[in-house]
Amino acid sequence: MDRIRLGNHFVDDFIFEDHQAADIPINALRVIFNIISIISNEQFRPEDRPKQLSLFDEEFETENNIFASIKIRNSKISPSGSTKQVVEAYEFLAKFKMGWYKSLNSKGKEIKTFGGLISTPSYDQRGFTSFLISSYWLKKLLVIPEYNYILYNLVYNVRNNKHIIFAIWLSKIPENGTVLKLSTLNKKFGLNYKNANDFCFKFLKPAKTSLNKFNILSFNYRYKADQIFIIPILTKVISDEVTPESNQKSLKINERLGYFKKRYGLKENEMIQFFHQYRNIPQTRELIEKSFKEFVRNCRLKKIKSTKFQGQQFLNEIQEHIKQLYRSTKMGEILPNGYPIIV
Repeated sequence: MDRIRLGNHFVDDFIFEDHQAADIPINALRVIFNIISIISNEQFRPEDRPKQLSLFDEEFETENNIFASIKIRNSKISPSGSTKQVVEAYEFLAKFKMGWYKSLNSKGKEIKTFGGLISTPSYDQRGFTSFLISSYWLKKLLVIPEYNYILYNLVYNVRNNKHIIFAIWLSKIPENGTVLKLSTLNKKFGLNYKNANDFCFKFLKPAKTSLNKFNILSFNYRYKADQIFIIPILTKVISDEVTPESNQKSLKINERLGYFKKRYGLKENEMIQFFHQYRNIPQTRELIEKSFKEFVRNCRLKKIKSTKFQGQQFLNEIQEHIKQLYRSTKMGEILPNGYPIIV
């Protein structure tokens, strides 16, 4: 079950400007979900990876307005193979919210960027479309102090774009729910229902059916006069995930860290950054494990014991493998020095 992380700053600025949802077509939503999926392993919270934020500012938020290049297979945007749908999706995103955007980099310098989310899309007859993303929007997608999960496949399982945008909004409301007037909800989602009963049974009921089946978060609802109450609920999809296995996973992480500590002679002061990254950031944990396998494989090829490397020397070896593996990824092309730091 693939989940993607939607940063709240991106959602607020791109999808819900002034608390009102944009009417983004389903195929354009697929482009957005695929961009996030491609960069998902390198999304980070600033407090977890401050160096990455600094590097981003140095490499992207400059007077040169550097853009990142991304390529997506056309069949992911239009599974039916419609060239027209693919072209329209990219045209929409290139024109949508096109304008000048200002941001401050880490040095306090104001950076101005012109364009929409993407620019200069190039349709490839071999089945791909490549395009550029400006530093302004890329930062909102990559640097996510606050975010919510949503299922990647939602844009393929649910055909109504407003239901998907509703699901994104739902992930941001309080756990105990919210109550809004019919007029507010009509305006927020670009709808025109005459009464709360119609809104609930013609819009919310089919949306709930879809989210119950295809998302990690659904909702209950009721209405009184023109007041509509919406309460988020975890679906069976996610309930099936929340089992004793969650605790088991935590135990396994601790056991694994204990193994590294004992086998490779890690001292307390050497472990702090390594353990924090491994324990708290799943994508970095995965990268560390891949790097460790490469490290052991190389030791075997050289016919030396991996335990020859102890303490700081072991961490330096793993860091070097992390750097190499990271640079072979898409984000490694975009931000070469943005690899996780474990030492």
